[in-house]
Amino acid sequence: MDQAEQSPVDADVGRAPRGGTAAVFAQRRRAALIAALVFVLLCSGAVFAGTQTGTNEPAAASVAVTPTATPSPTTTVDPARPVPAEPTTARGLRSCSVAGLAADTRLAEFQARVVNATTGEVLFDRGGTSASRTASVMKVLTSAAALNVLGSDYRATTRVVKGAEPGQVVLVGGGDLTLSRLPTGQEPFYTGAAHLDDLAAQTRAAWAVDPANPPITSLVLDSSYFSGPDWDEGWARTELGLGSMPEITALMVDGDRNDPTRSTSARSEDPVARAGQAFADALGGGLTLSRATAPAGAAQLGAVQSATVSTLIEQSLIVSDNTIAEMLARLVAIENGAGNSFSALQQGIVGGLAAYGIDTTGIIIKDGSGLSPHNAVSPAYLTALFLKVNAREGNLGVLFDGLPIAGGPRGSLSYSDRFAGANAAADGAVFAKTGWIDTGYTLAGIIHAADGTPLTFAIYAIGTVSSNAKIAIDSLATGFFHCGDNLSNN
Repeated sequence: MDQAEQSPVDADVGRAPRGGTAAVFAQRRRAALIAALVFVLLCSGAVFAGTQTGTNEPAAASVAVTPTATPSPTTTVDPARPVPAEPTTARGLRSCSVAGLAADTRLAEFQARVVNATTGEVLFDRGGTSASRTASVMKVLTSAAALNVLGSDYRATTRVVKGAEPGQVVLVGGGDLTLSRLPTGQEPFYTGAAHLDDLAAQTRAAWAVDPANPPITSLVLDSSYFSGPDWDEGWARTELGLGSMPEITALMVDGDRNDPTRSTSARSEDPVARAGQAFADALGGGLTLSRATAPAGAAQLGAVQSATVSTLIEQSLIVSDNTIAEMLARLVAIENGAGNSFSALQQGIVGGLAAYGIDTTGIIIKDGSGLSPHNAVSPAYLTALFLKVNAREGNLGVLFDGLPIAGGPRGSLSYSDRFAGANAAADGAVFAKTGWIDTGYTLAGIIHAADGTPLTFAIYAIGTVSSNAKIAIDSLATGFFHCGDNLSNN
């Protein structure tokens, strides 16, 4: 025992008598008293201990002081743990791998990204944030910018006004590269195109209204709506003769094709001259031709308009028409104040994409068609944009409806070398824009996967590639189709 427990008891015990019978009784009484006191002390110590929690004070202290009422302890409640607003569902590890398909050497310098369009989760990524050449997938960005800046109902206008001299009229190009020299009633390659003979008829009728007008003898050609150069430095000049790209001027007919009814047809060295001669012939011929800018405020004699932007986009995407893409790119740059040349396209198209709220950092735009190898867009940007296309945000449903479809009835994914053999399993489920230049093949769009999951995707095969890269790309896209939301990133 410690000192506190000994003090009060030993003081009394020390005064008890010793010796004889009396001493025996005294000793027994003392033993009884000690036992009783020990019992009391033990009991009072137990009670004291029961009312004192969390203290090392000795039990004997309760004997030396008058006990006081102990206040009832305050009940404390642990703060509630946070609970998720919606219960999370445990998901197993994704197990559907396309690693073998992604390792195909035909893909060369391979990049890709796949996103679940419902959840926004990235399911597969290989270099997805690096901006690289897009080939004709660039037409997706051009189209999206046009839908935002121009609107789906915008039409380009070609006008005729009075010239500065007697007997002179001016043909003013308004950037409609689809204007046709074929007679009205004969359909050119471009659906819904305006016709020069209609414009000539309007001009003659308006000219005849004023009897003071002399006969029309002179035609001025005004192509100043676009500024030069007319050919991008990144384009191979062979594309002109091969028939996939014209010189880009604000005044031309039929995309400057030799054959106005064909998609691929050789182009000329001077689209303005071809358009001017065709209009002079429609006016009756025998006119002198020159080039200048129309007089300010000149009276209008006639006007015709292109098909709507929505129609133009569908035609541009479905067969990957470069001419329409360059037309739309230049009109976008002009409309949003960036300028009217190739150098204005970076600011023009990127500015036109800003409304979609996707980070455009790193995007490089040299043309509207994707023919330039110097364009650069990341797969991540494309998959993010296609999320909005899939949801048909704003006017973007127009873009969705213009995408080629694997195994579809028309367009660049309906050709016999696309989604053939085992890849035909994805027919009708892949909605995507194709792309090809000498140094890369691309494919980007939307997949309705076999498990019902909508996916957005972009695949690049960049570098030293050949046409069989298309097969490797299609096989990978078909793998994405089979895997759906179970697609593994391994």
